[in-house]
Amino acid sequence: MTTSSAAGMRTGSGWIEKWNPENKEFWESEGKYTARRNLIFSIFAEFLGFSVWQLFSIVAALLPLIGFTFTAPQLFALVALPGLVGATMRFPYTFAVGIFGGRNWTIISVLLLLLPTVLLGIIVQNPETPYWLFAVSAALGGLGGGNFSSSMANISYFYPNDRKGTALGMNAAGGNLGVGMVQLLVPIVIASSALVFIGGSQTRSTPDGSTSEVFVQNAAFFWVPLIVLSAICAYLFMNNLNVSQTSPKEQAPVVKRKHTWVMSYLYIGTFGSFIGYSASFPLLITNQFPEHAATWFAAFGPIVGSLIRPVGGWLSDKFGGARVTLWTFAVMIGAVAAVLYFLAAWSFGGFFLAFMLLFLTTGIGNGSTYRMIPVIFRTEREQEAQDQGEGVVAEARRQGLKEGAFALGFIGAVAAYGGFFIPRAFGASLEATGGPQAALMMFIVFYVTCVAVTWYFYCRCSSKIPC
Repeated sequence: MTTSSAAGMRTGSGWIEKWNPENKEFWESEGKYTARRNLIFSIFAEFLGFSVWQLFSIVAALLPLIGFTFTAPQLFALVALPGLVGATMRFPYTFAVGIFGGRNWTIISVLLLLLPTVLLGIIVQNPETPYWLFAVSAALGGLGGGNFSSSMANISYFYPNDRKGTALGMNAAGGNLGVGMVQLLVPIVIASSALVFIGGSQTRSTPDGSTSEVFVQNAAFFWVPLIVLSAICAYLFMNNLNVSQTSPKEQAPVVKRKHTWVMSYLYIGTFGSFIGYSASFPLLITNQFPEHAATWFAAFGPIVGSLIRPVGGWLSDKFGGARVTLWTFAVMIGAVAAVLYFLAAWSFGGFFLAFMLLFLTTGIGNGSTYRMIPVIFRTEREQEAQDQGEGVVAEARRQGLKEGAFALGFIGAVAAYGGFFIPRAFGASLEATGGPQAALMMFIVFYVTCVAVTWYFYCRCSSKIPC
């Protein structure tokens, strides 16, 4: 027989029946502690999702060094495939929280990460492995990209409106950090014979002619015990919220909202850029500056972009998300222009620092745009219910909460296609012109349109929803 706590949790089931974080007494007495616990283990699972999602961002740069004879466009395609699948999987993952519950879906989604890691660990040991098997492994790695949408939708229910920006920023930052950590840890774990799980070594050849023994299968097998641990932690310490239960039919109207698509466009510019550049950066360094091929400091970009993300949420809580987003895009234009300049000057130091600025601004923009979304949907529903009585306004707020949570996942899904298009743009530019400059100039044009869209809808004085 189950019993209920003061929060309405049916002990033994993992479900919380009553949840009202806007009630200050409830929040201070117990709500914030439950929310914090769920946030911590959500971050852990999302961190692993991002790590597996972006595993090929570093593995693809290693393959030519251990004897695989894939072309540059083929390697960029392997980097892009997880982005394509991950973005697509974010749509059903967004619905999943409303159907299965946040805790239950976290367990399922993290265990699915065993598929790409185990497969990659096996096939990378054989230099005769056909390209299509690597493509399958890369595509399965896209399952990790779906975790972001379900995690963000779930955590948005746990926090009151005035704390959502910081909480969602922390959740996203912890997850995004997986991108940088996989690029930082893989060069370390593949060099360690003490961490060998299965199989023998491979010979790594560098451009200067030197060789070393590495264990590239470690890049995949390293994550397996952490994945199992995360599933256990989610089972023991996370909760499902009844308030989050929403059928796909209830969630679907958000797709028809104008601001869903406006914010999707802007989030492509921030998160889409972050994940696309993160996936491409190690391979881009290998291609343009081969003397620095597959080095660990390529991880600094995604790490910087991840750690700064909560700052974007905090700045938006303080100054307004739209204002922060507008200036972020302006700086991104200058950062890409600097990348172009230092490529022409053949300066790796300048190229690297310009990319660090680009990662920094994408991280701030990730936080600011995600802070805007709940505010936009809550405000829009409240405006529709204005002067119709407190009961109608309260229902509008409830509807705005649900729509905002689903919109977070849906918009994140659309933007994740940046993880596919940016590597493909670099690959196409290299194939057509021999360099990445054409792709970079296209990105500048896109960021200019993002500045215009942000100003028109959310920053100008006559905006209907200033945020």
